Amino acid sequence: MPVESVYPQLEPLLPLVRKPVQYVGGEVNSVVKEWDQTDVRWALLYPDAYEVGLPNQGIAILYEVLNEQPGVLAERTYSVWPDMERLMRDNGVPQFTVDAHRPVGAFDVLGVSFSTELGYTNLLTALELSGIPLFSAERSVASPLVIAGGHASFNPEPIADFLDAVVLGDGEQAVLAVTELIRAWKRAGRPGGRDGLLASLAATGAIYVPRFFDAAYLPDGRIRAVTPNRPGVPASVRKHTLPDLDAWPYPKAPVVPVAETVHERYSVEIFRGCTRGCRFCQAGMITRPVRERSITTIGKMVESGVAATGFDEVGLLSLSSADHSEINEIAVDLADCYEGTNTGLSLPSTRVDAFNVTLADELSRNGRRSGLTFAPEGGSERMRKVINKMVTEEDLIRTVTTAYSSGWRQVKLYFMCGLPTETDSDVLAIADLARKVIAAGRQATGRRDIRCTVSIGGFVPKPHTPFQWAAQCPPEVVDERLSRLGGALRADRGYGKSIGYRYHDGPPSLVEGLLSRGDRRVARVILAAWQDGARFDGWSEHFSFSRWLAAAERALADEPVDLGWYTTREREYGEVLPWDHLDSGLDRDWLWQDWLAAVAPEGAGEVEDCRWTPCYECGVCPAMGTEIQTGPTGERLAGWSAPARGSGRRSLPVLASGGR
Repeated sequence: MPVESVYPQLEPLLPLVRKPVQYVGGEVNSVVKEWDQTDVRWALLYPDAYEVGLPNQGIAILYEVLNEQPGVLAERTYSVWPDMERLMRDNGVPQFTVDAHRPVGAFDVLGVSFSTELGYTNLLTALELSGIPLFSAERSVASPLVIAGGHASFNPEPIADFLDAVVLGDGEQAVLAVTELIRAWKRAGRPGGRDGLLASLAATGAIYVPRFFDAAYLPDGRIRAVTPNRPGVPASVRKHTLPDLDAWPYPKAPVVPVAETVHERYSVEIFRGCTRGCRFCQAGMITRPVRERSITTIGKMVESGVAATGFDEVGLLSLSSADHSEINEIAVDLADCYEGTNTGLSLPSTRVDAFNVTLADELSRNGRRSGLTFAPEGGSERMRKVINKMVTEEDLIRTVTTAYSSGWRQVKLYFMCGLPTETDSDVLAIADLARKVIAAGRQATGRRDIRCTVSIGGFVPKPHTPFQWAAQCPPEVVDERLSRLGGALRADRGYGKSIGYRYHDGPPSLVEGLLSRGDRRVARVILAAWQDGARFDGWSEHFSFSRWLAAAERALADEPVDLGWYTTREREYGEVLPWDHLDSGLDRDWLWQDWLAAVAPEGAGEVEDCRWTPCYECGVCPAMGTEIQTGPTGERLAGWSAPARGSGRRSLPVLASGGR
């Protein structure tokens, strides 16, 4: 039967809330299919506000991949702000999609993409508003499957009770496999009910069904084991790895927002994965190996994406975009193609030691200079060796000098506070580095309007990294160091006004640490905090540390563990970690040895990037059946001149002069 839109009930509420336009839909490139002409229907949830969720690359890719399939429907839904939540509850309006305003509870699947653990409470709000029971065990065959993915789902144990299934890794092929299993189950008459479908998902060995695993604990609170509780369920679940990005050129025509969003650009992922080996970086570890897109595929994607959206900025995305083997050729050729237009290029992620004059010139070719952010991460040379961020002070000064000389007047430097073995002097070294950056910019340009913004984030140990065993720094220590750093930055009158300072307080990082490395007992904390009003915990104006502290005390009162046990406690090698049964491909012993190398008394041992050195046996390629895919290909984009205004659609011919 057709599912009716809830828009007639929603429309009278719109004048009563902030930013009502985010709920109306109707965006360019959005897709609305006939309900009765499809047999598998996905609602894709990004558990944050529309302005944050719409530009999310993961949701954009899956939305297109699914909607291209015959008989498959995918629509988007986002977290509603508290003012809209109250009105929806009062007026009986359920969680809805923005594409056709259909109730989320009517779909076959609610697919949730987690970029951060601080979105967990927003999931509970969406479930309740949808009429979906919060706990997986309480759902009937009529409830949508709740399937999670994204980087923050690589340890889904804190929200395991709320999820039906989890997909680790790349989602493009995975969602199609899930779709086919659902279709076959429905056509066969839903054999075995909900558990029958979940059993077929679990049997693949590549989809985690938390309810089919039991966690047992030791008297001191540590995990004894996490094991399957029924036959046919593999003891370990492996991640998905997309082998060839050129074969999946998505998004082709992303949705164009009707309300202001955090990023308004056409983004193309130029490669996936990173093997730089930064020990704190979960994203780099879990997305291995490196897989580059060819320059010709990138050119085709940019051509079609700009034409389909009208965006005037093209973002070349990856974890470290300047590391692409043909980044200079990509930047030069795209700048040639779009010279004389209002379309500019940006590299949202740029390593200090990979930025060069060519990139600086091409990124500013059209007179547009998007923000430049570099991430030394550690203030001192010693600290950068501990985290395996092999960037020297000389690298940084050379890079910012290039930027300032090429017309930039401001750069942003990102650091972390609370890293393993960190001392006060390591943090205060950030102030010295910032002053040297300003001095270099003034010397290179002869100008006094040079600025540098120092941005500091609190370090949170993450699963599947060498730092997964580390003790998190107490928030009071982090706050004290940040206070002292602020004083040091302001103390020098010659530089203080030229250096901006932004930082995140320590307490939110402690909650993120709890959610990042927690086990299933943390679900009680999440539920208690949510019942007490926790929403949008990634937004400082909504986050309450005292609420989370009280929730942890109540929910864990009968357990031999507490907030500090999960966060500021160092783990030993023999301890079973909550995510040990989830296989990211990384060899556990390799991670442990890298952890020991980081904190070695004689000084940190550095690990090279295996793109340019022999394999150092992290385990990913043999475990996942994959390999590093890099160029150079020898290909180039053909030359092109922009047509006169009004002369029609641009054409960007792509020529291949060499094989991949």
